Amino acid sequence: MKIYTKTGDQGTTSLLGGVRVPKSNMRIDAYGTVDELNSYIGLLRDQAVNEKRTDFLKEIQDRLFTLGADLATVPGKDKVKKPDLHTEDIEVLEQEMDQMQELLPPLTAFILPGGHQSVSFCHLARTVCRRAERIAVELNSLEPVSDLVIQYLNRLSDFLFVLGRMMAHELEVDEVTWKPRN
Repeated sequence: MKIYTKTGDQGTTSLLGGVRVPKSNMRIDAYGTVDELNSYIGLLRDQAVNEKRTDFLKEIQDRLFTLGADLATVPGKDKVKKPDLHTEDIEVLEQEMDQMQELLPPLTAFILPGGHQSVSFCHLARTVCRRAERIAVELNSLEPVSDLVIQYLNRLSDFLFVLGRMMAHELEVDEVTWKPRN
């Protein structure tokens, strides 16, 4: 099987369910941004500080593929075979955040990205996740997007913020806090 099909050479692509749309379509932007996020999660998974979290980060990548498949499906095409997100997927993120928060000092200031390259990678993933969430919310104003997709992206960005703090803690680097000018 060849990787190239030439079917997109005119600037269109197919959604799951068979409808062709321009590659500039917001639905394509939504799942393309989720794909970008998935790459950043892979980068986080490859950081030495996350060695004990590689399986969990891989699970997040699996959920992002599931979420991407949902976004890539023509609304109303319920017979398209694809995996589903579950509320438990969101609850797992919340449980992981709660466990990390127990080990972290209280948050007393806004945190700036930086302090260590691995932490910065986490903040990049967080901001891409927020962008994916914004695009999914905007898409939802035009055509249906699963509530679980939007909720998962929202919770995942929170998780990535807490993970960034946890990584800084484990790397024994100071968090970079925002100190506004007076």
